[in-house]
Amino acid sequence: MTLNFVDLDAQLQKSSPFTIMEYALAQFPNIAISFSGAEDVALIDIATKIRPDVGVFCLDTGRLHPETYQFIDEVRRHYQITIDVLSPNGEAVRQLVSQKGLFSFYEDDHKECCGIRKIAPLRTKLHTLDAWITGQRRDQSPGTRAGIAVIEDDKTFARPGASLTKFNPLANWNSQEVWDYIRAYSVPFNALHERGFTSIGCEPCTRPIGPGQHEREGRWWWEEATKKECGLHGGNIGGQRCPALTLPL
Repeated sequence: MTLNFVDLDAQLQKSSPFTIMEYALAQFPNIAISFSGAEDVALIDIATKIRPDVGVFCLDTGRLHPETYQFIDEVRRHYQITIDVLSPNGEAVRQLVSQKGLFSFYEDDHKECCGIRKIAPLRTKLHTLDAWITGQRRDQSPGTRAGIAVIEDDKTFARPGASLTKFNPLANWNSQEVWDYIRAYSVPFNALHERGFTSIGCEPCTRPIGPGQHEREGRWWWEEATKKECGLHGGNIGGQRCPALTLPL
């Protein structure tokens, strides 16, 4: 399938998330939703109204909060869907922990650990798909997400010789709109949101935010504030690859 991403993005920019989801599911039978946070469950809620058996996957880094594991199972039961839970390569994790300990990310940066626990299993999964759907919003991180498109050609994770299309149906929504939807349709959400957590990742790398802080300031708080990315969306940053993407599978 050959797509003109610039023209399509211009057309879909004015469309609702439901319309964008309808288009994505109609065009790509082999597509899945990347699930981790509140935005992603809103997408699951929208998608299951169109295709009840929509593919959904999530990353189990081995370092998530207990509440997050409970949340994953709650979503599975609520929507009666299969969630493909992706785990990192055990040997790669063992080597990192043996050489650098359990908290090396506090001393260098988080990209090496994220590369092993997130990027490698994500890349393996995306090599089996023709398209994927994420809950990215432009206002989540002004430094890295302000320019994201509604539909894009994902050259970062495409398998060699193939194309991979990425949809961001909530690109134009803000946090308030996401939570308005969650409350209006009784969408499940992570219990940590009620304790001041806004953007939730691994337990050692996530903390609640304070008054006036941006929603992603609780992620990797010991690092520079405008680079709150792990590499899952490496193409956000000027189309450049994150160093973690070069790690072996």
